[in-house]
Amino acid sequence: MSNDSDLTDTGDVVRVVVKPRRAQPFFGRHPWVFESAIEGVESNTGEEPKAGTAVQLWSAEGRFIAHGLWNSASNIRVRLYSWQQSEFIDEDFLTARIRDAVILRRPIFDLQHDRTGCRLIFSEADNLSGLTVDFYGGYLLVQFTSLALYLRRELIVGILARELAPKGIWLRTEKGMREAEGLEAVDGLIAGEEPPRPLFIDAHGIQYGIDVVQGQKTGFYLDQRDNRLAASRFMAGRRVLDGFCFSGGFGITAVKRGGATTVLGIDSSESALKLATANAELNSVAEHCEFRRGDVRVELESLKEQGTTFDAVILDPPRMARSRGGVGRALKGYSRLNHAALGVLSPGGILVTCSCSGLVSGEDFHAMISGVAQTSERTIQILEQHSQPCDHPVSATCAETEYLKMLICRVL
Repeated sequence: MSNDSDLTDTGDVVRVVVKPRRAQPFFGRHPWVFESAIEGVESNTGEEPKAGTAVQLWSAEGRFIAHGLWNSASNIRVRLYSWQQSEFIDEDFLTARIRDAVILRRPIFDLQHDRTGCRLIFSEADNLSGLTVDFYGGYLLVQFTSLALYLRRELIVGILARELAPKGIWLRTEKGMREAEGLEAVDGLIAGEEPPRPLFIDAHGIQYGIDVVQGQKTGFYLDQRDNRLAASRFMAGRRVLDGFCFSGGFGITAVKRGGATTVLGIDSSESALKLATANAELNSVAEHCEFRRGDVRVELESLKEQGTTFDAVILDPPRMARSRGGVGRALKGYSRLNHAALGVLSPGGILVTCSCSGLVSGEDFHAMISGVAQTSERTIQILEQHSQPCDHPVSATCAETEYLKMLICRVL
């Protein structure tokens, strides 16, 4: 596999030419060029570029569009990074992009505190398509979803080390990247010291133990930080079911900050439930919390058959749509899940329902919950709508970066 030294400038200018009438999204700064949009590739050597090669995107009419990185193993053939023809995707360029992302977070998060957790780099939203970096108490968790950037990992890790001086940098690989990008990476320590298991962070006064080595994603769902607090405002005196509870964030916040009386958390991961139990004890709410292993959908049906009801149900399922072809199936899945939740929700109860599928739009998610109201013949009032926090910004030119949706509903 190639590394940084294999990607140096050889003087070969590689032009990727877009099909006629297909260039507008890329002039509009959308960063993904799919195989179907490409007319051809032109280079001095006449050979197809190697994975990770820097290329230029041009229109069929001969206009420069942007600089990008090539990957023939991916359906996203080119990821775009700069629309300035005079720029190049080199160390100075990557340093400036990483530094700019960190500048956004420094005034908001104390990066010197050993209990701070935040997202430092959010891929396309920070103009670094395919790179995610999370900060946990002085440690960095790095995730590559671009083969081209992974091939530059030594360079990127070096920049991160210089800019942030972390205690350690740990690599995590998202499920499915081998198939999607041809990326074969092994999770593990890539710089500094190994993070403790667990390490601890604080979010709105709630303490969390995090396993960054084996936990889901990069160890924690930082993007729901503010949403947990928002939902807790409606939980006073309520019996809560926390579906897909992971390490207990929504349920524990509901008790400690919202005044919920009891929480039943359900998740399919035994390791997540161990963290949830430990987190409940850490926050002195263990007597109010019960955590159960199971399939949330199956458990909802079982609870309904038993006649068990709750005053609030929280649903935060994993991503359901990984491609545009899967959006229809995802919406049906969300509909069935929310229908099942209503089966155990008492009249006047609170439904907190989430989607982290970026390909499912906010309009689609609204339409789904509207359909649930109609077919269940129950009145659903949407009280609040929430998205992702400021360390997960939304790119104005890449709609897919607006991925998180949460509706707080009252169900009559």
